[in-house]
Amino acid sequence: MTTAADIMHPGAQWIPATETLDRAAQLMAQLNVGALPISDADERLCGILTDRDIVVNCVAKGHDPAKVTCGDMAQGTPRWIDAGADVTDVLEEMESHQIRRLPVIRNKKLVGMISEADLAHHLSEEQMAGFVEKVYARR
Repeated sequence: MTTAADIMHPGAQWIPATETLDRAAQLMAQLNVGALPISDADERLCGILTDRDIVVNCVAKGHDPAKVTCGDMAQGTPRWIDAGADVTDVLEEMESHQIRRLPVIRNKKLVGMISEADLAHHLSEEQMAGFVEKVYARR
């Protein structure tokens, strides 16, 4: 059985909900990632921040990324997967919620992230085609 831990990119980092978007952008550049899980004061997942969120929901609207916090951007219920979950559960979670990145949690700790690139390296062409069709389909 292939698990979430088998296909994830290890070493993901939280960004605190109190941190500003300019700092989040700097951390994304430093880590060479396009998304960061947002944590509350108890290091629990409270959202995911993407580079697109910063551009579309902050900069393009004329807001100052040095004054807007990551917590301000956290919307909805964040999705995640247990490190021991089967890859079919990973696909189901990502496809059913049309998400492109999924935090991986083990014992209430962030241990990695699964992105489209990780899926592309571990899935068959048929599985990837199904993923793309479901995630990018308009609802």
